Amino acid sequence: MKNDAPISSEKTSIQVIERMVSLLDALSRYHDPVSLKELASVTGLHPSTAHRILNDLCITRFVDRADTGTYRLGMRLLELGNIVTSRLDVREAALEFMRNLHRITNQTINLSVRQGDEIVYIDRAFSERSGMQVVRAIGGRAPLHLTSTGKLFLSIDEPKALRAYITRTGLAGHNKNSITDVAKLERELASVRSNGYARDNEELELGVRCMAAGIHDDSGKMIAGLSISAPADRLQEAWLGDLISTAEQISAALGYVPKLTK
Repeated sequence: MKNDAPISSEKTSIQVIERMVSLLDALSRYHDPVSLKELASVTGLHPSTAHRILNDLCITRFVDRADTGTYRLGMRLLELGNIVTSRLDVREAALEFMRNLHRITNQTINLSVRQGDEIVYIDRAFSERSGMQVVRAIGGRAPLHLTSTGKLFLSIDEPKALRAYITRTGLAGHNKNSITDVAKLERELASVRSNGYARDNEELELGVRCMAAGIHDDSGKMIAGLSISAPADRLQEAWLGDLISTAEQISAALGYVPKLTK
């Protein structure tokens, strides 16, 4: 019996930590302060248990309690988060996920960011042993409206900013498939917003198709695009789910949490 006490104590400590984490996770999914009743419901904790843990979290500033008796994430988390964010780099966070996606597809996986009216390829995952692939040079650039990642960025632009882009670039094309018509581009971007991903159907380069999903940072801002580039006849629709899932995993690694509304 003497040996049971440390084990029991350890299990209790782990259980408390798990409950604390479940409450913090729940709070992270709400924009506005949340009631005790709501938090107990979504975490499955008894209200008295949730209240006791939340009180401890308030004392340590991981949670703030408003005058109305509702709760929200506290400033201590912001302070710690800023330390972590300062040490994170999207390339560093994405690399292993990109390699995993490459292993699934055997095609080149690109990581790109927006710079002005272009995207810039900042990293890639590929293998010379994987046969025919489309390999973009790191540091290479391409117009926003001709690339899958570029369309992701244009799709979140305000209408005024989009019109300014169209005026500056004239929607110059590279080939017969390039989108050079304003109305067609607007329809394409509406589709991107609706679907949550974007495509390039041989619009930048004949014989090459791409699909892209956005990567978000801890503030919710889209900071990069993850794309699969492949010979036009080799790009598979089955990869779309893997692409979106991978982009979501990278976003999570950067601290992004999709918000839920009450």
